[in-house]
Amino acid sequence: MSGEEKRKTRILLADGHYIVRQGIRRIFEAEPDLEVIGEADNGEQAVRLAGQLKPDVIVMEARLGKLSSVEATRRVKAHHPDAAILLLTAYDETNYIAELLRSGAAGCLLKSADGKQLVQAIRSISHGILALDPTVEEKMLRHAFKVQPLAVDYGEHLTSREFEVLTLAAKRLSNRDIARQLGLTEGTVKGYFVKVFGKLGVGSRIEAVLEAIRRGWVKLEDESPEVP
Repeated sequence: MSGEEKRKTRILLADGHYIVRQGIRRIFEAEPDLEVIGEADNGEQAVRLAGQLKPDVIVMEARLGKLSSVEATRRVKAHHPDAAILLLTAYDETNYIAELLRSGAAGCLLKSADGKQLVQAIRSISHGILALDPTVEEKMLRHAFKVQPLAVDYGEHLTSREFEVLTLAAKRLSNRDIARQLGLTEGTVKGYFVKVFGKLGVGSRIEAVLEAIRRGWVKLEDESPEVP
């Protein structure tokens, strides 16, 4: 094989059920670009291993023991902001999922998702693209539109560049693609997202997009690009 070998996405699994973790591990082990580097069976262990192993992605059960998934996500993101967290839940409860996303999760899938959906979600969030189960996304958007959009100009809150980055995120472009389109570095794009999150009081891209939708600033497009 010519060229430099592509770096694998390093994944930490956090689920209270050993059999579930092994099933997910087998799905990822069949993919050449994914690697499971550790397993946790509760929230406290997930936070500790995230610090020790520095995973790219954490796949976390939405209802962990010892430390809630919401608090575990907050703690991980506080110390390891580059780690992307994918929550797996058995229930499409809008309020709870919204809380998980506000805590900093990069996506959420129902446990009924198949292996292909799970792998695609991992590749999406590792590229900075929103990853929501279609059922969850539909409910989240419906929930967002229940609130009357605010009659304010985005300029009161965001700079034109920050709004431009947010608009491209709503189109599900990765950080790399946003950087390429705007002639910026990926690090600069990440910096803009940090500022957007702070101004909107959110912890993730999906929450920022949903808040922009709620305020009537952007409209979420229907199609999501495939990530190779």
